Amino acid sequence: MIKWKSVSRMGDRGILIEFPQEISEKILQTILEVKTALSKIKLEQKVEITNTYNSLLISYPSAIRYIYSELKVVSNTLRATNISKNIDKRIFKIPVCYEAEYAPDLNEVAELKNIKKEELISLHSTPEYLVYFTGFLPGFLYLGGLNQKIATPRKITPRKIVEKGSVGIAEDQTGIYPQESPGGWQIIGRTPLDLFNANSKIPSPFNVGDFVRFHPVSNLEYIQIQKKVKQGKYEFEIIKSNG
Repeated sequence: MIKWKSVSRMGDRGILIEFPQEISEKILQTILEVKTALSKIKLEQKVEITNTYNSLLISYPSAIRYIYSELKVVSNTLRATNISKNIDKRIFKIPVCYEAEYAPDLNEVAELKNIKKEELISLHSTPEYLVYFTGFLPGFLYLGGLNQKIATPRKITPRKIVEKGSVGIAEDQTGIYPQESPGGWQIIGRTPLDLFNANSKIPSPFNVGDFVRFHPVSNLEYIQIQKKVKQGKYEFEIIKSNG
């Protein structure tokens, strides 16, 4: 039996399911199980289902005609959903160069946290980060699992331009900018990989529930990988396991 807080109407075109207010792998697993179950049932219309850290939004293309009937169907689905014990796990190994050219905030963050930059790099590249959801840019991954020792506030004044592939820290999250954009995260490295391609059949290789592990590379390795990416010869390194 899964745990949830509420099922409620969200405007005239949505139903919101709220789960316990915590950021955890267990809650995300619950959300994904419910998302899968909802995708298999017949609702009034064809819907889009999106998630945050602790909620699911079922979005309808037009106003819901029989809201109480829909709420009942969704609630019954929640009651019938169970958590799988064994989950297939995909870990993407992402090369990141933490050298000064790609990491304008690395020294500042290290000084703020009173640690050496080598320790900062080690603390950042050791964990397996869980992909909770995507946004604010297409393909931007919100990753949980940052070591609290290097959790750092956003910049007071955001940059007008953050380079594509930049790896940043904001509060207790880390993430990768899939394209050039303004941004206020603390930039401590950059990956040479293309993480999002709007023209591809599969714009992003990542799914919510996947894991990311950062792999430090030198400037020379960065350039070599970047060359392979441009030639279309680079393949993501993915480690698969059963959790």
